[in-house]
Amino acid sequence: MVNSTILKLFGNLELRSMGYSFTIRATLLHLDGELKMYRNFCQVAEDQIRQCGGKATTSRIGILSVLLSAQQAMTHREIEQCLLETQPLDRVTLYRGLEWLVSQQLIHKVVSGDRVWRYHANGKAHSHQHAHFKCTGCSQVICLDDLPLERQWPLPSGYRLQEVELTVKGLCADCS
Repeated sequence: MVNSTILKLFGNLELRSMGYSFTIRATLLHLDGELKMYRNFCQVAEDQIRQCGGKATTSRIGILSVLLSAQQAMTHREIEQCLLETQPLDRVTLYRGLEWLVSQQLIHKVVSGDRVWRYHANGKAHSHQHAHFKCTGCSQVICLDDLPLERQWPLPSGYRLQEVELTVKGLCADCS
């Protein structure tokens, strides 16, 4: 396990849970308290997959573990890179795993203007419809859980609202 107080950018952290071993390549700086949470991600991922009646495969657990540990939405490629060293998945397996996790509402897709899907784990507080912030400098995407979307949207007669996607664009703290 990592002994330093800060996991450096792109540092590796090995997780072991229920006979599975994953090395997660961190893309953010994490303090000691947050590092301790990494130990539980594999177990949490496995539990969530089993709770929705799914088969807890190593690929599903690995993908969900990466997304649970991420502080921001991640692209297919970023997830693939995180799993590359210990659990290399071909792109089709990764895509199918992501689609299954979306269908079970364990993660959600974030639509982006650059035509690249980003994925983020659904927390307990997440409703499927919430706003996102996209940094126009570094392309980081985060969820804005505190921005309310619950309202009556005036639609023409006969139209029915199914989904709202709201992306706020600007510069993140690192880029501004």
